[in-house]
Amino acid sequence: MSVKKIKFKIVTPEKTVFEDKIEQATLPVMGGEVTILPNHRSYIAGIKAGEIILRKGEEEISLAVAGGFLEFANNKLIVLADSAERAELIDLKEAEEARKRAEELKKKKISMDDAEYARTVALIEKEMVRVKVARKQYRKSHLK
Repeated sequence: MSVKKIKFKIVTPEKTVFEDKIEQATLPVMGGEVTILPNHRSYIAGIKAGEIILRKGEEEISLAVAGGFLEFANNKLIVLADSAERAELIDLKEAEEARKRAEELKKKKISMDDAEYARTVALIEKEMVRVKVARKQYRKSHLK
């Protein structure tokens, strides 16, 4: 008996970040977190900054995502992300430096309008997720 699969694809405005058949996807959505399995009911949701975890056989694939939308129907899961990176491609040192720069930017801007403040907070959130996902990947790769 063959195992049902989900055809998964995540794209950003720049490129397709990952595309393959998977058994399970756990994604950060506006209301918390959702895990999609084969034959899940149709589902559409907004994605918040966080980690996407994909299961493909024994392999676990992690991606850092910073907002977007997902649509699942007929065992096809498509994620349209503002930005997304595979965990193993994130440079931990660079991500930590980018998070620090974003924090400094927030401190320096004494009189920000609401839109500028929202962009700065979103940038900080994005960089914090990148650091978290990169650290997790670093620990996994060094335990082997």
